[in-house]
Amino acid sequence: MQQNITCTINGKQYFLSVDVGQSLLDTLRNLGVTSVKEGCGVGECGACTVLMDNIPVDSCITLAVWADGKTIRTVEGESRDGQLSRVQQAYVDAGAVQCGFCTPGLIMTSTAFAEKHKDRKVPREEIRKGHAGNLCRCTGYETIIRAVEMCLEDSEDRDPDKD
Repeated sequence: MQQNITCTINGKQYFLSVDVGQSLLDTLRNLGVTSVKEGCGVGECGACTVLMDNIPVDSCITLAVWADGKTIRTVEGESRDGQLSRVQQAYVDAGAVQCGFCTPGLIMTSTAFAEKHKDRKVPREEIRKGHAGNLCRCTGYETIIRAVEMCLEDSEDRDPDKD
């Protein structure tokens, strides 16, 4: 059974007809959004993490029909005018990119985390817990945590109230 939905993906509005049982992951892949990866298919690894209304979700277990009226963000939509987002750049600067399979999902989780915590210092343990839904088989966690710390430090440096 098909259902019509309207959603915004990386700033572009889409009018889609999707099968009611189709995952958001499959819908995104069918639209050519290749950063979203299917790792486990059961919401355990986080490789398919996207932001739905700025909340990280596992797109492999999220039905596409649930995206109706929502805003979806993926790695493809984070850079602007050829400039990496501050999270993407921090991953590069910290060397947090290894094989790359989990990286898009981790970047989206880190983006949501950095946006949520931009106004305060966050202990490393809280950063670890905030990324618990994302697995990296290359064990690059320390560099990922450092990348998030760099983003949060960057937010503090840009705070106009501190001047």
